[in-house]
Amino acid sequence: MTAGPALAATNWREFAPPQLTPILQGAMEALYEHGYHGTTVRDIARRAGVTVPALYYHYANKQGILVALLDLGIEDALGRARAALAEVGESAPARARFVAFVESMTLFMAHRVRMAVLDSELRYLEPANRRGYAAKRKELETLLLDILVDGTSSGVFQMTSPADTSRALLGMLRSITGWYQPAGPLTPTEISRRYVGIALSTVGAADPAAG
Repeated sequence: MTAGPALAATNWREFAPPQLTPILQGAMEALYEHGYHGTTVRDIARRAGVTVPALYYHYANKQGILVALLDLGIEDALGRARAALAEVGESAPARARFVAFVESMTLFMAHRVRMAVLDSELRYLEPANRRGYAAKRKELETLLLDILVDGTSSGVFQMTSPADTSRALLGMLRSITGWYQPAGPLTPTEISRRYVGIALSTVGAADPAAG
């Protein structure tokens, strides 16, 4: 029924337009503009060019549409992070893996801003749906935490708490969706370079010679 956002098989830095059904495309635009509570099923149906009964044929309710979009977003983000880490290699220094992770997430937040911003709507998920999404979100968080723990153990990173630093960094990366505009002065690549520098300073590894 739905194809996920196109992840380039050979380059995680490439972002083709997400391949969404009309319903999910309309829902993504509506949710981006009005948030979960401000979006109605009627508005989604209008944007998708379908009737409300036709929409309900595919999704039981608005919650089901949000879950579908959140799943597509987190799977895209996870796929890109894994591809970025695979590119540098499992045995690469912690600093190189850290840079790859931050770059992949920064690019995702900017290129997929209309989808990534929906992460803030998880508070509206019903308990079972929230648990399912949280499990996938946890996978992404663990990728970063493992790198921070490794870098701290090897002396590449300087921090008192990898767990706290991980949460702070992920919050910083997610905040991009709150201000980034495709028509703004900075490209996703420029933003990525800046955020990689900020992230390296945060973990005490701004010196390229480190690690």
